Amino acid sequence: MSGPPRDTWRGGPLVAAEGASPRGGLRVVKFGGSLLERQDWPALAGDLLAEFPSCLLVVGGGSVVEGLRALDAAAPGDPALVHRLALEGMGITARFVAARLELETVVEPLGRGAAVLDVAAWIDRAPARHDGLARCWSVTSDSLAARVAGLHAAGLVLAKRVPPPAQDLGALAAAGWVDASFPAVASGLTDLAWRAPAR
Repeated sequence: MSGPPRDTWRGGPLVAAEGASPRGGLRVVKFGGSLLERQDWPALAGDLLAEFPSCLLVVGGGSVVEGLRALDAAAPGDPALVHRLALEGMGITARFVAARLELETVVEPLGRGAAVLDVAAWIDRAPARHDGLARCWSVTSDSLAARVAGLHAAGLVLAKRVPPPAQDLGALAAAGWVDASFPAVASGLTDLAWRAPAR
């Protein structure tokens, strides 16, 4: 795995790759929704795409989903319904990012180049992809990106606003750097890395 280009990102492995590389070098890049609050996020995303030219971008829900989370915290509703609405909120953010970066929004890997994945549509195409995942706030774009990577034999890069406070996945979940379900969902991945803006 090459280093971050132009010193805009810092990063490293969370789980070192063992054995064969992911099929075709595909990476799932989870682009944290909080990064979208930065004015330079398009340039940051562009540098990630330069580093991982064959990737599926899974975009966090950002302020769209955080607004839903606040509504649910004030007057909690059916967790499964709120989870589905959060998936749809991720779709809104994904389409926004795809348009800004001039990328295609897809429901399956293209097998070439970079694209933004509509996770809700990806699940709708094959509902079994969601099997075993809780339908509540313990599953966020972190675990969903890990599920995408696992099912498509891809590496996973977690691009977040801050570096991980630990290397152990359980400790990262306890610290809130990833969601509570992530350690279990990502347990089978052998190519897992992180990126955070250098400044």
